[in-house]
Amino acid sequence: MFREMRRGKQLLLMEDTVAIMGRCTNGILACLGDEDYPYAVPLSYVYFNNKIYFHSAKAGHKIDAITKNPKVSFSVIDEDTIASEKYTTYFRSVIALGKARIVEGDERLEAFEAFVEKYSGDQPEETKHKEITGCAQAYIIAIDVEHITGKEAIEYVNAKR
Repeated sequence: MFREMRRGKQLLLMEDTVAIMGRCTNGILACLGDEDYPYAVPLSYVYFNNKIYFHSAKAGHKIDAITKNPKVSFSVIDEDTIASEKYTTYFRSVIALGKARIVEGDERLEAFEAFVEKYSGDQPEETKHKEITGCAQAYIIAIDVEHITGKEAIEYVNAKR
């Protein structure tokens, strides 16, 4: 169903792909927007339980697009070092494909806790708890990942040998 990576030597191991998803703090959500134009928006996320979670206002372009067609792509750039003398970049990135949905109940609470821990883990527990239980103005959206791949520059592959 999903294409194999054309440059298979550059495919990251799943454990490396998951590590990138854990350490990065922002990515690009791409969906089908108004009049079927691609709509790509940068956002903060958390990778938790093999799903990508992000928060969103309850109204707007992103929610309209996801409601119309839940199939989305999400990409993260972990590294992008310019090697000007070689006319290239040394990169490491991840692309995930899946279906987005609004989460509720225990899943919403667990995802929100993971989100708060990732971005505000240094805050007092009482403050974090108040934020998690008091936030009702935002949706938590899950991307149920159906396919995920990580890729790195061939120079990184060769350096490992």
